[in-house]
Amino acid sequence: MRRTVVPLPLFGLLLAVAAAQPNKDDWDIYSFHINSTVTSRYATTVITSRVANRMDESKEIEFHVQIPKNAFISKFRMFIDGQVYDGVVKTKEQAQQQYTDAVSRGQSAGIVSSVGRTMEEFKTSVNVAAHKKVTFELTYEELLKRTHGKYEMQIHARPMKLVKDFKVDVHIYEKAGISFIDVKGGLSTKALANAITKTHQDKQAWVNFSPTEDQQKSCDSCGEEGMNGDLVIVYDVNRDNGLGDIKTSAGYFVHHFAPSDLPRISKNVVFVIDQSGSMHGKKMEQTRTALLHILNDLAEDDFFGLISFDAEIIHWKRELVQATSANLEIAKVFARNIRDRGSTDINAAVLEGARMLNAHPREGSASILILLTDGDPTSGVTNLETIQSNVKQAIADKFPLYCLGFGFDVNFEFLEKMSLQNNGVARRIYQDSDADLQLKGFYEEVATPLLTDVTMIYVGGANLTQTNFSQYYNGSEIVVAGEIIDNNIETFIPQVVAISTERRVKTFNTNTSVDSSTGTVADGFLQRVWAYLTVKQLLEKQLLLSGSDKEKVKQEALELSLKYSFVTPLTSMVVTKPEGENTEVLHKPKEGEAPQLQLHSSTYVLDYDESDDIGVHSAPIVDHAYDLPVDDVELEAVMPTSVSVTHRFLLKTKNLSLPLCFEISGAMILKLLHHPSKELYVNGELDSETNGGFSKIFIHAGSDQHIEVDPNGCNVRRGQTATQLTTNDPVTTGSITVTRHGNNKFSIAVEDMRLVILVHEKDGNKFLWPVLLQKPSANNTDGVLALEPADYEEVESSPSTKLRIKGRVTDVTRSTAADYSIVKPVLLDCWLTSSVDVLDKPLNDYIAPQL
Repeated sequence: MRRTVVPLPLFGLLLAVAAAQPNKDDWDIYSFHINSTVTSRYATTVITSRVANRMDESKEIEFHVQIPKNAFISKFRMFIDGQVYDGVVKTKEQAQQQYTDAVSRGQSAGIVSSVGRTMEEFKTSVNVAAHKKVTFELTYEELLKRTHGKYEMQIHARPMKLVKDFKVDVHIYEKAGISFIDVKGGLSTKALANAITKTHQDKQAWVNFSPTEDQQKSCDSCGEEGMNGDLVIVYDVNRDNGLGDIKTSAGYFVHHFAPSDLPRISKNVVFVIDQSGSMHGKKMEQTRTALLHILNDLAEDDFFGLISFDAEIIHWKRELVQATSANLEIAKVFARNIRDRGSTDINAAVLEGARMLNAHPREGSASILILLTDGDPTSGVTNLETIQSNVKQAIADKFPLYCLGFGFDVNFEFLEKMSLQNNGVARRIYQDSDADLQLKGFYEEVATPLLTDVTMIYVGGANLTQTNFSQYYNGSEIVVAGEIIDNNIETFIPQVVAISTERRVKTFNTNTSVDSSTGTVADGFLQRVWAYLTVKQLLEKQLLLSGSDKEKVKQEALELSLKYSFVTPLTSMVVTKPEGENTEVLHKPKEGEAPQLQLHSSTYVLDYDESDDIGVHSAPIVDHAYDLPVDDVELEAVMPTSVSVTHRFLLKTKNLSLPLCFEISGAMILKLLHHPSKELYVNGELDSETNGGFSKIFIHAGSDQHIEVDPNGCNVRRGQTATQLTTNDPVTTGSITVTRHGNNKFSIAVEDMRLVILVHEKDGNKFLWPVLLQKPSANNTDGVLALEPADYEEVESSPSTKLRIKGRVTDVTRSTAADYSIVKPVLLDCWLTSSVDVLDKPLNDYIAPQL
């Protein structure tokens, strides 16, 4: 089985399969260069890693980097023994056939990529002969987005070794002139700050980062294995309040429009806040904190409303009120007292928010509706398409809807589509310690409207990207690209028409012809920017369509992806390896989807899955790992490749350090959660037949309330009465409420305990895993889901790693696990140790005699 290492943080308890790590001294990265060129906010980055095999035998050498989530990979190549092995972008179907053929030959497989909060992981490997070298070269492209009045370019460095020749070079050219440039991130602190040089000359800027091997050990997340962190290049450009920055070349143009010296438009904003039971704990606390900060930032000429909701709607006021000091103080009292409870009626809540805005039309103002939720609709209208239709009809293009999805239980594609249908965007809020800052940061992006009903007009232009925008906010930017008909600059006339404060029509235009950018940008450069923007927008557009219209848009996006060699959700990159090794197929992961791990072929697949259903997928997909609140624990399973199964449990930590893992062999019944004082017992049966997860989970509440869950369904029994869940309607009996979410998720509430059981299917086998969302309030709980987070310190790292766990020093080895808590697995690093070092009592005490 091919080794795969994905260094992502984990909170929770996971069941996984072992994966070995390499000997650190087998190979040497003797050169690692990252070169980025930014022209007109479009960044092209080349990562080059040169590696030598120092052994007397052949060695599998890995190339493992992170790239921005917003980027498209456009080139990958390997240089071995004077030969160049190039990646070729093909249709997903063509590449998938290559993958399927490899599987049919019984070859082994691995994972190429995963998605984090802002980055994706790219991973591949190749067999290198004794004392030979390999060079990996990866190119990716991205259009930098302006938020909060600046552009940020994130460069991640984790070479997994100390590197003698490590270098990051960034060159920025902006025709409008660079107003400021700064360097931030974890790799800009401590001694590493001395390795950074920054030069700024009017329209150009250079950043160089060349740390010595000693400096590479000096950041907070660095060590003997070298650097692990980010450099963030932050800058902005000079701008006027006219038409903005327009570049033309070779028959294409790109227009950056971001006027700043405009009067703000007062706004009407309604916050719709989910207070259902799944928001319990840290999420609810962080939401309250963010709301208080946001209320403080409202201007006195703004009007606002607050709604919290579960199965019912709770108003602060039924109408919008002005953001006076007195009203804000009263609203803060309401915000501080929002408490989690009940189920989730998204439909009624969003419609009520829309009603409040529609009932309060103010001349010369801008209206905004913001929804925050962490789950699927579970009460009222639960059909997603019906909710989307109702919301679209209620809003009727009068104002944007912004949807914030808290965590990974939420159906992000549902929120994304609903936002796009209503001129807004969806944003995931990650369950980290800074979730309140994420919420506040998003609000600040839309806090200051400067223009509404923005129309970008280009006489003499064709094949334009998006030209109509409902609102333009201070600190942001509108970017439009297109072709110039017959490349005739003289007849190309751009103009912007928008509504400013007090409903005044404002026109931005140029009194002179547009200058050509020939000589300042490379040939074909603006065409690539146009293609990048067009593909991004077509992929969004196809979410809103169906039938032949959807297929037409997908085909257009596919053709552009192939023409410009972009690895997008519709294409794959096929990488041919040296003779005797297998071809790799590289795909791109999708925001809001989690990965599925298949271990069949040495073809590597990084894939989008456009289906909402859980099922067998022909390519492994790796997506987001996420952090649960401190009191949440999860149990996960991974499919091994052999008949015998080793269950590996991975215990979360109190901070962001690597989790601990230990192993259990064979099938048994585990105590998942026992709460004797409330007569609550949750047991799960590990299934060695399917080599993954649990075949059954039983929940007992008192002597006569029972829930039986297997991969095919759920039965609720009270006394002699049994109910099988066949719809999405909640079933309540006694103190138990069970809700079915399609075929892949069951939500279970027993008094103040909340549990989710997810169903996964792979290779025709279905299995379960539980996610504890809320522990019972009493403290006499027992079982693997009740284990406290691990606490350890690293006392020695060479020649072997030793940790002090519970006061005892023990040897550990680094390995990996796969997380099924988000439907498809994410590979995670962990320290492998004995169960004796981790568990609070002997393993036998966690085994139940019967379900």
